[in-house]
Amino acid sequence: MEQARTISLRILVIDDEKNIRTTLSLCLEQLGCQVTAVPSAQSALNALAEQPYDLAFLDIRLGELSGLDLIPKLLADCPNLLVVVITAYATIDSAVQAIKRGAADYLPKPFTPAQIRQVVEQCIKQRNLRRQVIELESRLRESAPEVDLESDSPKIRAVLDIATRAAVSDVPVLLRGESGTGKTVLARTMHSVSQRSGHPFVVVNCPTLSEELLASELFGHSRGAFTGAVRDQPGRVEAAEGGTLFLDEIGEIAPALQAKLLRFLEGKEFERLGENKTRKADVRTIAATNRDLDEHVRKGLFREDLLYRLNVIDLQLPPLRERPEDILRLARRFLLFFAKSARRRPQELSEAAEDALRSYSWPGNIRQLKNAIERAVILWPAQVIGPEAFPAHISARVRSVESPQVGGDFSLEDIEREHIARVVTRSATLEDASAVLGIDASTLWRKRKKYEI
Repeated sequence: MEQARTISLRILVIDDEKNIRTTLSLCLEQLGCQVTAVPSAQSALNALAEQPYDLAFLDIRLGELSGLDLIPKLLADCPNLLVVVITAYATIDSAVQAIKRGAADYLPKPFTPAQIRQVVEQCIKQRNLRRQVIELESRLRESAPEVDLESDSPKIRAVLDIATRAAVSDVPVLLRGESGTGKTVLARTMHSVSQRSGHPFVVVNCPTLSEELLASELFGHSRGAFTGAVRDQPGRVEAAEGGTLFLDEIGEIAPALQAKLLRFLEGKEFERLGENKTRKADVRTIAATNRDLDEHVRKGLFREDLLYRLNVIDLQLPPLRERPEDILRLARRFLLFFAKSARRRPQELSEAAEDALRSYSWPGNIRQLKNAIERAVILWPAQVIGPEAFPAHISARVRSVESPQVGGDFSLEDIEREHIARVVTRSATLEDASAVLGIDASTLWRKRKKYEI
């Protein structure tokens, strides 16, 4: 039962028999679980109002109340809760009713410690599967390959040193930097080395939603809260329980929602949209922005108290133009990634292509570099990528200096290779390129092979 010992579960035991509560609690605590035992339905609802739970053992008979009627209420308060019904009066009909109402399992009394251990192990598997699904959904929304944070840049190394030390704490972190500098990757890395790494990493992209929809995305909503809200829906805060909530482009959220977010950061409390019930969630918050939030505060666009709450630890990621040591290393990593995606042999960068990448200012940072490399892998037919494979604004400076020019100090072979490469690049088909060059397709094939075009 090593897995249950190393991954602590919060478990709620609901039974009106004291002996059952005591015995079951002792068995669960020996497995490394945090246990709260209560004798009634109301005390169970009160316990859920204080904090969320992973698993509940629920007796069917709770005095005059049926535990079956309590299941929907428990799940409404804590959607991720797994409910295991326990009863001394087991019947097929009650088992079917329990499952229909949302129970995850059904356990007749008396039960053994081995049965309890099996239930806990199954709960861990289901919880981990749920988190893997959330993580997979988050990754699928990112079309770019993961960027490693190894760097030859002293500026990045300084940032990573602070980030590594900050990762082990639970204080909020604010990541600042231009778009495309790797803020999401850094946030994910901090989560992966933190004590919360076994829990979800949940991303909320703030600028993509209206104020009302963003509030619902964050905190959830109740049925009828707005047009289209046909059922209760937990938010990303609840999905991130125990883990990390990453708020991307936090500077875009509206002032009214800023107040709700501040309250959550200060007390871990929130309400779903359209609901008055106060809930709690145990999450660590990392926020990111490409805006000057200090200027936003001066203009009244961003709450000063929220900024102070977000930037307990403040990290500034330098743009790619300030870390030129990393440009070629990142480019080669992207080459490998996209070659694998295209199921082709990895290409190489020519010296001229490397010079083009190094000399460009990269206003779009790592994201723009990634796009340029992806374009080159798709469009450039040769094994060695030349600067012509990149958009003109990237290759123009190097091309004007280093590309062979008619009348310049270049051999006929250099000029022929350059001319063939340019014609092939802009032609729709090789037949079109052959026609422009005035040679047949077989001759073009031999010359492309000779010049590695």
